[in-house]
Amino acid sequence: MQMITITEKAADKVREFLAAEDDPKLTALRVAVQGGGCSGFQYALGFDTGAQDGDEVIEAHGVTVLVDPFSMPYLNGADIDFVDGLNGTGFSITNPNTVAGCGCGSSFQLKEGEEAEAEGEAVTASAGGGCSSCSHG
Repeated sequence: MQMITITEKAADKVREFLAAEDDPKLTALRVAVQGGGCSGFQYALGFDTGAQDGDEVIEAHGVTVLVDPFSMPYLNGADIDFVDGLNGTGFSITNPNTVAGCGCGSSFQLKEGEEAEAEGEAVTASAGGGCSSCSHG
């Protein structure tokens, strides 16, 4: 099974942000897909104290990344990076499971055959805040 990867730059930022939290109980980055965003789902990143039952645990570049069983099919093969540029600063997720996106670039539709497609629903996700400048038809 292809897992999530995290770049060294993103891992450095995770360690930096964890240190700034100043809470020794927080030891891992949790990545999930949640309902919300402009057209369905959005990525959620946050710190956690450790793995829950069923979580995928990825160790890379000195950080632990946790993914819950619901989110893993949507994130399998994704790459987490940290970008600092003209288009914004923050974590960026490149997800190979997408085939189409909205005009603002924050929502996407998954490839045929993914879990939700099998249930007969189109699945979209948003990497960040809401999308007020695009329309979905």
